[in-house]
Amino acid sequence: MTHPFYDLRDLTVTDADAGAVFSAAPSGRMVKGYAAPCAYTPAPDPGYLFHEASRDIIVWFMNTSDPLYVFGPTGSGKTSAIKQLASRLNYPVFEITGHGRLEFPDLVGHLSLRQDNMEFQYGPLALAMKHGGLFLLNEIDLLDPATAAGLNGILDGEPLCIPENGGELITPSPMFRFAATGNTNGGSDETGLYQGTLRQNLAFLDRFWLCEMGYPAPEAEERLLESCAPILPEAIRKKMVEFANEVRRLFMGEAGAGYGSSIEVTFSTRTLIRWADLMVRFHPLARQGVQPVSYALDRALGYRATRETRAVLHELVQRIFPMSIGS
Repeated sequence: MTHPFYDLRDLTVTDADAGAVFSAAPSGRMVKGYAAPCAYTPAPDPGYLFHEASRDIIVWFMNTSDPLYVFGPTGSGKTSAIKQLASRLNYPVFEITGHGRLEFPDLVGHLSLRQDNMEFQYGPLALAMKHGGLFLLNEIDLLDPATAAGLNGILDGEPLCIPENGGELITPSPMFRFAATGNTNGGSDETGLYQGTLRQNLAFLDRFWLCEMGYPAPEAEERLLESCAPILPEAIRKKMVEFANEVRRLFMGEAGAGYGSSIEVTFSTRTLIRWADLMVRFHPLARQGVQPVSYALDRALGYRATRETRAVLHELVQRIFPMSIGS
């Protein structure tokens, strides 16, 4: 049986034109990547629409100086943007999700019994440093600040010492990249909606290059809905994006939304896609007098909200969708 990590040793660094890789238009500016993908390279999505904040991530890939921290509201596409850009460069990605009980050995690795022998199993951080991959730490603002601060040396480019493996010293590959995502910027959660996030150590945060990622522009989400639910009429798709943005304004408590206080749920891009998919599936219910728009909405988002918020969502449906999709 082939060891799952062997192909990492065969990675070949190559230079590519950044414009040709990311936009199919040569730019003359070069970016380093790998000649071929490996088992840890994310699968490219041909229909993926890059967010405007992807510009920052592309520049980071081209001229890495500091680790990258991408923050923004839930479902805005932070992780997918990093992984899809990495896939264009055939970069292996070693991903882990942060939580309050995550400890440093979870990132580095541990000793385990293999065929009656103790063997060190490398964790995602050690693998990325050793083989020149991208270490992706999602939900970094859920980490205990003391654990996060233990990464300071790595963020500064220092070698990783593994005492459990005989004091092995891993000097980071020149291709090693460190990226993190979070719903907050690590300072605090001003909305109170991202439970469990913690204020991180200032010295730790000072080591990152920050990139804020909001929700995509309406035109981008309309194109996305066209690609994933072309059966829906264009007018309906436009109304769906309008509805999603109105819910986002309510979530943020923006006065212009016209409904008073804020609500506790929001419309991520993935929820928008789920809503479109369910709307198509439940479309036959229109012949039975059921409104597919609100029926699908409940199953995509509404049932996650309080009764009061669900009533607001249904009122918003009646305002934005005055006509049934089935009529």
